[in-house]
Amino acid sequence: MALLHRCVSAFLRHAVSSAVSQRAFSITTSCSAIQKMTRVRVVDNSSLGNTPYHRPPRCIHVYNKNGIGKVGDKILLAIKGQKKKALIVGHKMPGPRMTPRFDSNNVVLIEDNGNPVGTRIKTPIPTILRKKEGEFSKILAIAQTFV
Repeated sequence: MALLHRCVSAFLRHAVSSAVSQRAFSITTSCSAIQKMTRVRVVDNSSLGNTPYHRPPRCIHVYNKNGIGKVGDKILLAIKGQKKKALIVGHKMPGPRMTPRFDSNNVVLIEDNGNPVGTRIKTPIPTILRKKEGEFSKILAIAQTFV
């Protein structure tokens, strides 16, 4: 009986230790920026983005290959029952070194041709967008401060 008790306890000890050692948590790149169903904040002065509504704007599609949006990527928003395109100008999760990290996921609403809907951007936008100047020259023109 003692031998059986020793064998069962050894088996259980091994099973529990192997289950604990196999459990590993990893942070992948999928949680590093904006993806589908992420809540965002509209930071321009467009009328659609600034009037209160019972649901926050959410990302429903990211226009790039991997589906994870970073600063400078275009996304499709569901805002007040409409679909609008937007440009990401800041996100919460840290990016590459020496890039700013924001308190909220900031976007600027744009039209289908790339022109911004609003006339001013209320929050600072990262200077990384200046490197892609050809695409975002109109957004850089209406921005008031850079980080």
